[in-house]
Amino acid sequence: MRGSAIAASLALSVFALSAAPVFAQTPAAPAKPAATPAPQTPAPAAAPVPVAPPAPFPAGAKIAFFNPQAVFQASADGRAAVARVNALIQKKQTENADKAKLLQGNQQKLQTSGSVMNEAARVQLEKEIEKQTKDAERFQQDAQAEINELQQEVQNDFVKKLSPIVEQLATEKGLHLVFNASESGIAWATPGLDLTGEVIKKLDALTKPGTAK
Repeated sequence: MRGSAIAASLALSVFALSAAPVFAQTPAAPAKPAATPAPQTPAPAAAPVPVAPPAPFPAGAKIAFFNPQAVFQASADGRAAVARVNALIQKKQTENADKAKLLQGNQQKLQTSGSVMNEAARVQLEKEIEKQTKDAERFQQDAQAEINELQQEVQNDFVKKLSPIVEQLATEKGLHLVFNASESGIAWATPGLDLTGEVIKKLDALTKPGTAK
């Protein structure tokens, strides 16, 4: 399997993080109090997929498989990628909560004191609420785009590192095919054909200077 084919296959299944929207939409009614948008908690990394203890590779075997999601979740590189994305999500959610708090304060002020304000003050407060609402919506859109971009970046970096490792193992073992276990529909295979543990070991070695690959 050539490198481009490997990359295309892995890109479809390797990434464990969700690209679902991180922010709830900010209410658009400026004259009424609105609940503070509740930032979602950063999605925790999926529970690591158990990696079976290494079994002897069957002599003469020409096919093998590995689980890219298990590699992502168990490798140092994959865990670092999850941490990067979750740190950005947390940062953006904190900023979003601060903006929502200011907006809610002005909305409550308009509701409780608007009737006793002079016309100019009330109009000014309404304009400020409208501006804060639009700014919050724009912030959420920009933040979501930034998060999605980082997710795509770490996925691409991960696949870029993984593809040559798979090719190296295939060459070393004289394999004709290496299946992506997440997509191949494999119902059963002898454990010795599972290269997941070897892929993790080689990937981790790339991040440890002086470690034999």
